Amino acid sequence: MASFFSYLINGISLGSIYAIIALGYTMVYGIAKMLNFAHGDIIMVGGFTVFIACSQMGLPPMVGVLLSVVVCTLLGVTIERIAYKPLRGASPLSVLITAIGVSYFLQNAALIIFGADTKSFRSVINIPPVSFMNGQVNISGETMVTIAACIVIMITLTLFINKTKAGQAMLAVSEDKGAATLMGINVNKTIAVTFAIGSALAAIAGVLLCSAYPVLSSTTGAMPGIKAFVAAVFGGIGSIPGAMIGGILLGVIENFAKAYISSQLSDAIVFGVLILVLLIKPTGIMGKVIQEKV
Repeated sequence: MASFFSYLINGISLGSIYAIIALGYTMVYGIAKMLNFAHGDIIMVGGFTVFIACSQMGLPPMVGVLLSVVVCTLLGVTIERIAYKPLRGASPLSVLITAIGVSYFLQNAALIIFGADTKSFRSVINIPPVSFMNGQVNISGETMVTIAACIVIMITLTLFINKTKAGQAMLAVSEDKGAATLMGINVNKTIAVTFAIGSALAAIAGVLLCSAYPVLSSTTGAMPGIKAFVAAVFGGIGSIPGAMIGGILLGVIENFAKAYISSQLSDAIVFGVLILVLLIKPTGIMGKVIQEKV
């Protein structure tokens, strides 16, 4: 029973990281109707920013995290302005190919700048672990902070979307860009803000991911990015609560698969569950059916 709870808590922690990344995916898709496959590599940039700030420059962890958020936010807005804005009216395939190109560009730029060696990441979270069940279940500081961060981000983002003028503008743009323009909403600015928020979330996810799994390389964000996209689809892409639910479920399924079935087959099991869910409910757990006008 103790091992079961340990696997469950670790799965929720991993799933919380996927959920934070998936929130960035689902916001960009819900509002700009595009898939930003470079999102996972922004996680890597966030991790390297903290690594340089704390390990190389000796800055306090909080300063390193804030610097990471600023760098990733600026990077996300720059990518949107240079790579995606000129393709606003292009076909989805053109945007998808561009996103993959941006992803490989960021990976290879990191490879040139930081080298191919895997870096040892020092956790920025300095909270002692908590024990339960007579010491049989230990919850690390990284796990507690990750789960708490996911909940806080989810609540804050929901309030921002539903209660602020910028959030209402995002909802209007997601419904109909043309109508939003006629209502006086700056569509380009709204999409840029969406990329900024998504990239800031990627920075936080990168810090949490590297603190929980303390290794860093140019491909650090690749697989978590893909799994977070799976989580977004799993929960219903375009749905903020769906991204959180999908991420946590994905993390729990992956952790239990590693523990009770096979660590080598865990990824295959995760993607297999996704296929099963999409066969039963193609829109995902909380996705809505979109009726297209002909």
